[in-house]
Amino acid sequence: MKTSIIPKILLLPLVVSLAACIPSPEDLETEPVKVQTAKGEVTCQLYRHDRVTWDRAIDYPATKMSVAEADGYCRQEGQRRLQ
Repeated sequence: MKTSIIPKILLLPLVVSLAACIPSPEDLETEPVKVQTAKGEVTCQLYRHDRVTWDRAIDYPATKMSVAEADGYCRQEGQRRLQ
């Protein structure tokens, strides 16, 4: 069964325009936030004010905590700001 390439070509502008509407994380960044913890200061990159999924640490005391722990502090800070 042969399929025509014309429908695929006609769908291309639609796909491209939809892809252009999807924001990148950089478009949703807030100013970095510093959070004081018992192990030191963590600098967090928070994103949307209504979501904490992308929130992450961009600076932390590496000798005192892991990346996962620092990211956890940032998600907690994002969650705190949601309330």
